[in-house]
Amino acid sequence: MSARCPVCRTKVYVESLDCPTCSAPIAFHPPTREFVALPGDPVPEGGARVEVDETAWRACVNRDRQCNWLAPDGADSGACLSCRLTRRRPDDGDTLALERLAEASQDKRRLLVQLLDLGLPITPYDERPGGLAFDLLSSLSGEPVVIGHADGVITIDLAESLDSHREALRIALGEPYRTMLGHFRHEIGHYYQDILVDRADAWEQCRALFGDERVSYEDALERHYATGAPSDWVESFISEYATMHPWEDFAETFAHYLHMTGTLATAADDATVLERSGPGGDHVIRPLTRYDGTAFDRLLDDWHWLSFQANRVNRAMGARDLYPFGIVPLVRRKLAFIHELVTTATGHPAGPAA
Repeated sequence: MSARCPVCRTKVYVESLDCPTCSAPIAFHPPTREFVALPGDPVPEGGARVEVDETAWRACVNRDRQCNWLAPDGADSGACLSCRLTRRRPDDGDTLALERLAEASQDKRRLLVQLLDLGLPITPYDERPGGLAFDLLSSLSGEPVVIGHADGVITIDLAESLDSHREALRIALGEPYRTMLGHFRHEIGHYYQDILVDRADAWEQCRALFGDERVSYEDALERHYATGAPSDWVESFISEYATMHPWEDFAETFAHYLHMTGTLATAADDATVLERSGPGGDHVIRPLTRYDGTAFDRLLDDWHWLSFQANRVNRAMGARDLYPFGIVPLVRRKLAFIHELVTTATGHPAGPAA
């Protein structure tokens, strides 16, 4: 998507409710992945109404909770697609958890925008069994919440939106990277493994790369938390958690594919150009908005230089690397498999490797 204000055409954030430059109330239209201007009061009774391509839309009923999406006019609940996908949330009286819900929902919408951009199927849970749903609950409200995925339902602990809580867990678990958006991207990887790996030959390729997902998950979980990752894990996996079970390896790799393509698309929207010089001569890197129909080698090369540049910028600010991971040959093959799954599902298979 190209996130621009429809009034003054300046860049806006994906979660913007108003243009930071001209202050116009704006809303995100999922089918076109563009922002539209809202007339008058953006949250009157029933929601502000606007026409896009001769179809009526209204501001989502949850706009007062920071949702900036549009919902089809006449939708029963008045909720947008993103809010419809939330199956369970904190009670209305739990004000602290609702604050965390609004923040986490921004990351959920950012995830969904990327899935729409990639052209991946999003079928809500109320349209078919096993469809996509989110249970967004808070362990700070008195009930245990385990982040995970089961039968299309992604459960997220809203307590993770608190920097202090999430950072404490990151340090305790020895993780180099832990974000709410990362949780969403990891769990959606489980969901899409069930959908995209849909043929016997695809499962054979998947198991050859990630391992046999039919082995006991409970045994693998117990072993992982008892002994940790193998000492040589960096030779085969993108993260220590990926070593736990083939399901987690696939989900971690899928999440990293979304990290890569999402960041590259943002750089492309900003017309980012990087120039590198080396033994082979000058090299110009122009990230693409989409890499379907493109060999994975091109995506990986663009990502190598963009992430290197981002890490240099972070270090200049005294911050940790934006992307603190290494892509070894086996991980590269795993990512290439994900790329083939995604681009084939969207009807634009990747080109041959260079």
